[in-house]
This record gives sequence, structure tokens and C-alpha cells, in this order.
Amino acid sequence: QVQLVESGGGVVQAGGSLRLSCAGSGRTFSGYNVGWFRQAPGQEREFVAGILWSGGRTNYADSVKGRFTISRDNAMNTVYLQMNNLKPEDTSIYYCAAGGPVPGRAREYVYWGRGTQVTVSP
Repeated sequence: QVQLVESGGGVVQAGGSLRLSCAGSGRTFSGYNVGWFRQAPGQEREFVAGILWSGGRTNYADSVKGRFTISRDNAMNTVYLQMNNLKPEDTSIYYCAAGGPVPGRAREYVYWGRGTQVTVSP
């Protein structure tokens, strides 16, 4: 069993930056691929970025390439999402998830956090 807790969301102006963290519990967390997803009201949950369990490969949605960076520190059981040059369309609830492929669909992931709100004002 893996439990995930996201943090780092908030309100930022367009062009600003935020760093999200996903803290995983359980000694097996370092063995799972991790993905970041987001879901805006009325929208489907979409893949944003993913990282292999080893950190050896990452993948990004086209909408965030060049602006977002996913990384992980397995010694700290934490995965990060650095978000730069944020745009109003990035406003969403951001979730981290574990146990799926990279890249992957939401339904392919097993464990989920409760999400953290990111709001980007114009």
C-alpha cells in the first residue's frame, strides 16, 4: 500500500513559478513510476508529467514541455514538479499518482493523492 500527499499549490500570477511535492509513504514507493495529473472543473483528468521509478526517464504533455520539470528523490520518498512560466490555463487541481506507466492514462494508475489546487491569475 502506498499513500501520497501533495503540497505546494497556491495562487500565482501568470509567468510565475511553483514547485509541487508528492510525498509517498511506504518503503516500496521508490519502486513505483509516478505521474502528475491535473483536472479542471468539467474536464477529464489529464496526464501532465511522469517519471520512471529509477528517475531514468521522464515524459511530459505537449502543453507543459519546456516549462515543467519532474524529478524525484527516492531517499526522501518525494517526487517534485517544478512549474515555471505558468499560464492561466494551467489552473487546475494537481494530483500525483503511482503505479502506472509513463506516460499513462489516469485509469492506469493505482494510488492517488488528494490533490493540491494551483491557480494562475492573468
